[in-house]
Amino acid sequence: MTDPRVEPLTIAIPFHKGQHYLRAAIQSVLRQTAPNWKLVVCDDGPETGTAELVASFGDPRIRYLKNEHNLGMAGNWNRCLDVADTDLVNLLHNDDELLSNYVELMLHAGREHPDAAAFFCRAKVIDATGRERFSLADYVKRFLQPKSRGPLVLAGRSAVEALMHGDFIMCPTVCYRKCHLPAERFNSDWRMVLDLDFFTRILLAGRTMVGLPAVAYAYRRHAENATSQYTESLLRFEEESRLHDQVAAAARDRGWPDVARVAARKRIIKLHLLFRILQDASRLRLSAAGRKSGFLYRLFRGAGNKTVPRGIS
Repeated sequence: MTDPRVEPLTIAIPFHKGQHYLRAAIQSVLRQTAPNWKLVVCDDGPETGTAELVASFGDPRIRYLKNEHNLGMAGNWNRCLDVADTDLVNLLHNDDELLSNYVELMLHAGREHPDAAAFFCRAKVIDATGRERFSLADYVKRFLQPKSRGPLVLAGRSAVEALMHGDFIMCPTVCYRKCHLPAERFNSDWRMVLDLDFFTRILLAGRTMVGLPAVAYAYRRHAENATSQYTESLLRFEEESRLHDQVAAAARDRGWPDVARVAARKRIIKLHLLFRILQDASRLRLSAAGRKSGFLYRLFRGAGNKTVPRGIS
């Protein structure tokens, strides 16, 4: 039974497609050790029968909302934040799952860090079938994250610089505190890096983010998810490059030359591209390796993207 003394946490699922994954995501919420949660599914997709799927669970804490028109990824993420009637909100990706300790962990973090704008935790990686798998890209993130005994408090200049060395925050693990978020939420100009853009703007606004050492999330990597598609199309690297340029400019304006140099160097983007090139070559995907090599060459030549979305200041 829900403890009336503890404000619930909202789990908001921005749904687009994949009802079999959605079912597993909802089931993972029902397995939470702490019952102080609400769940809302914001449907932005073309599939029929989603409302019936959500209703089939028969739990009064679960509600379903259908968007009147397609909002896109950023728009639906923002709607999830807007419709949540609690201050603490997690955006559970509809193809991921929460581990059973997630709500309990975030409620405790919220009490321990009342001034923090967001909390994030570690995640295990699963495949399309739900089996745990190894992911080198995600394994590397633990070495990018600054060392800390206990919770990691990210604030100000050092935090922005750390994120420009490499984004170590697993986006869907984040639990936001709405009252401390910037007025402008997720920026629809981005498709891949809208999370990193938001994190840097939270920090540049003088707010803090807290990293928790516990593993409480299951992130699903599969060929159909947006991250995989944006990596292959190079959109991921294009947006990361533009965002780094934007943060470098903002850092120079603030008199943070070290942060500006780290952002402009784009070392993590170059290393990631090199890894993908070697991976493609080992699989004889020579055309894909060639496209990535061309982009890497342009980065070393300093040929950045001219179009910079609004947001960082």
